[in-house]
Amino acid sequence: MDLATALAHTLYATLHDVFPIVAVVIGFQVLVLRRPIRNAGKSLIGFVYVLIGLTLFLAGLERALFPLGKLMAYQLTSPNFLGGDPVSTEGLVRWQDYVWVYVFAAAIGFATTLAEPALIAVAVKAQSVSGGTVRVWGLRVAVALGVALGVALGTYRIVTGTPLHYYIIAGYVIVVIQTVFAPRSIIPLAYDSGGVTTSTVTVPLVAALGLGLASTVPGRNVLIDGFGLIAFASLFPIITVMAYAQLSEWWSGRHRPQADSKDNIN
Repeated sequence: MDLATALAHTLYATLHDVFPIVAVVIGFQVLVLRRPIRNAGKSLIGFVYVLIGLTLFLAGLERALFPLGKLMAYQLTSPNFLGGDPVSTEGLVRWQDYVWVYVFAAAIGFATTLAEPALIAVAVKAQSVSGGTVRVWGLRVAVALGVALGVALGTYRIVTGTPLHYYIIAGYVIVVIQTVFAPRSIIPLAYDSGGVTTSTVTVPLVAALGLGLASTVPGRNVLIDGFGLIAFASLFPIITVMAYAQLSEWWSGRHRPQADSKDNIN
C-alpha cells in the first residue's frame, strides 16, 4: 500500500506539473492558430504515456537513485573504509584520504552523462545538421569527460570546504579564453552541451552524492557545501567540448599539409 500511495501522489503531482504545458499548447492551437488538433487520439495516448513514464521515473528516483547516492557517499567516507580518522591533528580534513570519492564521482559523472537522453538527442541532431563533422560519440564522450572532471573537482571542493565561487570564476575565465580561439561553429553547441547534461539521469545521482558527502565529511554544512555539483557538471562540459573541437582542428591542420604535398608530387 505504501508503494501504491506513493505512486498515486507522484501521479497527481506529475499531472499538476504537466497540465499547464498541455493547456498552453492546446490554447495556442485552438485559440490563436484556430486550427483543429491533428491526431487527437494519438496525442492523448502519448500524453498518458508521458504521465506514466514520468511517474515511474520520479518514483524510482525517490526509492533508488537518491538513496544510492547518499549510501555510496556514506560508505566511501566512513572511518572504517578510510582506515582511521580523516581529520589531521590541526583539525583539518585530509583531502588525500578521499581519493576513492573523487574516483567514484568521476566514474558516476561519466557514466550518467553517456546515458543522458537529452545529450543523445542533441548529439544526433548535431551530427545531422553538421553533415557528419560533429560525431555523436565524439560529442558524447567529450561532454562525459567534462562532467566527470567537474563532479570530481566538485567533490574535492566539498571535502576541502573551499568557496564555490573561486572554482566557478576560474572556470568561466577559461571558457571566455577558449571562446576567443575555438572554431565558431562549435561554440553554441559547446554552451548548450553544458545545459543538456543537467537533466533526468545526471542530476539525481550527482545531487544525492553532494548532499551525502557534505553530511558525512567532518565540519561540512549540508546547505552550504552540499549543493554546487550541478554547477560543475554544467560548466566543465563547455570547456571539454571546445577543447575537443580545438584539438580536432589542430589535428586536421597538422595532416592537411602532408596530404597537399603528396597531391602536388603526384
